[in-house]
Amino acid sequence: MRTRARRRLLLRRRRRDGVAAIEFAIVAIPFLILLFAILEIGGLLVLDASLENAMIETNRLIRTGQAQEGGLNREGFRTAVCDRMTIFSNGCANNLFVDVRVVPQFRNQMPPQPTEDGFPQEFQIGEAGDLILVRVWYRHRMITPLMQQAVSRFGDGNAIVAVTTAFKNEPF
Repeated sequence: MRTRARRRLLLRRRRRDGVAAIEFAIVAIPFLILLFAILEIGGLLVLDASLENAMIETNRLIRTGQAQEGGLNREGFRTAVCDRMTIFSNGCANNLFVDVRVVPQFRNQMPPQPTEDGFPQEFQIGEAGDLILVRVWYRHRMITPLMQQAVSRFGDGNAIVAVTTAFKNEPF
């Protein structure tokens, strides 16, 4: 009797071999997807901070009158923003959209919004004392499949990072 009981006990133990590997396989895929999604969101936040800082620095050219005196156009403004986007400057020229316009007042403004057809791209830098609204959009390709569905604004798998600022041109 004792040998049969021992055999049953040993057979039960043998049947548990590989359980940890199976449990890991079940948990590993959702864990890795979650891990990559967290890393991708972190990268998106770094992109947002980099874009905002680059735009603030470049806006100073318009606000102080340097853009007006130097004849800065939309492409020059886009290049200036891209040059200041440290890590993300590589594909910046193709993914950055700029809209600069003179507004009559700071409140109750409803400028055109981006659509699937494209982004509004006006470029009016104004004169001294004008109120200026600057909007910049950066199209960033998401890698994680679930993140593509979650943050894609137009269903193309790209996240759109938008930065907006308004200011009054200084007297120059």
